[in-house]
Amino acid sequence: MPAVAAVAAAGEWWRTAVIYQVYPRSFADADGDGVGDLRGVIGKLDYLHALGVDAVWLSPIYRSPQADNGYDISDYQDIDPTFGTLADFDELVAGLHDRGMRLVMDLVVNHTSDEHPWFTESRASTDSPKRDWYWWRPPRPGCRGGEPGAEPTNWHSFFSGSTWEWDAATGEYYLHLFDRKQPDLNWENPEVRQAVYAMMRWWVARGVDGFRMDVINLISKAVRADGALPDGAPVPGPSRFGDGSSFYTNGPRLEEFLQEMHREVLAHGTASGEALLTVGEMPGVTLEQARSITDPAHRELDMVFTFEHMRVDHGLSGKWQLRPLHLPDLKANLAAWQEGLAEAGWNSLYWNNHDQPRIVSRWGDDSPEHRVASAKTLGTVLHMLRGTPYVYQGEELGMTNVGWATIEDYQDVETLNFYRESVSGGASDGEVMAGIGPVSRDNARTPMQWDDGPHAGFTTGTPWLSVNPAYPQINAAAAVADPGSVLHHYRRLIQLRHDHHVVVDGRFALLLPEHEQVFAYTRTLGTQVLVVVANMSGEPADVTLPGVGAALAGELLLGTHDAAPGPDGDRLRLAPWESRVVLGAVDGPGRAG
Repeated sequence: MPAVAAVAAAGEWWRTAVIYQVYPRSFADADGDGVGDLRGVIGKLDYLHALGVDAVWLSPIYRSPQADNGYDISDYQDIDPTFGTLADFDELVAGLHDRGMRLVMDLVVNHTSDEHPWFTESRASTDSPKRDWYWWRPPRPGCRGGEPGAEPTNWHSFFSGSTWEWDAATGEYYLHLFDRKQPDLNWENPEVRQAVYAMMRWWVARGVDGFRMDVINLISKAVRADGALPDGAPVPGPSRFGDGSSFYTNGPRLEEFLQEMHREVLAHGTASGEALLTVGEMPGVTLEQARSITDPAHRELDMVFTFEHMRVDHGLSGKWQLRPLHLPDLKANLAAWQEGLAEAGWNSLYWNNHDQPRIVSRWGDDSPEHRVASAKTLGTVLHMLRGTPYVYQGEELGMTNVGWATIEDYQDVETLNFYRESVSGGASDGEVMAGIGPVSRDNARTPMQWDDGPHAGFTTGTPWLSVNPAYPQINAAAAVADPGSVLHHYRRLIQLRHDHHVVVDGRFALLLPEHEQVFAYTRTLGTQVLVVVANMSGEPADVTLPGVGAALAGELLLGTHDAAPGPDGDRLRLAPWESRVVLGAVDGPGRAG
């Protein structure tokens, strides 16, 4: 075991770890039905072990009607038959542990499926013992239930339309921040919380090593003393809906609930006595809130997924109207989080996941000329930061967006709802598809590209979602065989984190904050300084890095271009999409070079 990893093994092991996210539906299909499954994941464990990752985060595999691809759970303590059985799960856990890797489960407890027995009982009658396990409210005073405008609040759903669904049988609405088939649990009810904690303990006893918590900062709503929920501020334009996010994001009891969860479950560790990894997905979380939530003294979570850096290219209409990336904006945001969590707290580091488009198409260059170098450089910039990096399946191959031209190709519920709402509001098909193509979640969900055979080696059947047509050139078999591939670059990045304390704990300092081509920073620990310099453009870049000249002359740990010229003092010429990681020494008190 490398020295750095050995230090963390007995305690906060995730500080030196790299986590690999598997979206099971699209990873590997072992039974030929066109949908990925647990046996498919089991069959690829040696691939993941060779990559060097420390843990696998599984997107939801619970029993589900699949209205939102598994994020609508109907049974928290069973595996959906689409993915296999509990016996398959146990074999997967054992296979990971045998290879020195861990398993992180996706925990979805802001909402359930409307087919979960809890909700079935809740909606049976207004007198049901589980009625207040969910958010039920009567129509707005003076309005008739089921008619537009009668909803208890004007909140707009993440998936378009109202957050309220009318239930004619009981004469009330129920709250769903996402799809109507995903009713929100009422965390104000202690019975709900205890049921969630019992379920978590059950999975920990089964061998789970941590939890990624879906939209966990939405569990506390700003309910008034009379039980009412407030209207949100009107949104611009003709919509009748308002923005209610201030009343359900980072709510008043969020940290109280997380501390209780820690006492009840997380503090007790894994079945083998190690620390459980916890990461909370938190749209809209601020740096100050994240610092509090991840401060070890507060006993809440280890780290959070912030969305801020993934929104620096959003236009006036949000994610559906991307602007070209202004690199100084991205650098400023990442630097703020690096510095803000330097003393207390911990960062999670990611470009991709099942909800984000492919980063090489978004902020890199997916042309044949620059795809490999830009994918490597994006990986370098992220992985050398302080925090725990997350690799989404296919990211290590430089997989690209698929960018289908017609709505019939898409299956993502968010995409389909946005299309219907936009077209019904008067937008043209061409306008809407121009927004969907670069950002739809289906870009991340096309099947994993294993080889250049039929359906990219993902399945012997018909894949549930079409394979990206780039698979003959971009696939795992080709990447493994090519020493200069994106995959082998990622393997080296992961090894650097395992081998060098400065990568784990070095102090971050941003260089050239206003430079529009180059992302450069240092990490300093004791007498060591790590210099990371990356050309994030398709044009050559000549840069001067004041104060790091001596460090630049140090050991080149990793680079994207084999024949790159060396530095001239503190000056450096970078080829398009070139990046370098150099390990040098501090020259003088706290100064590199």
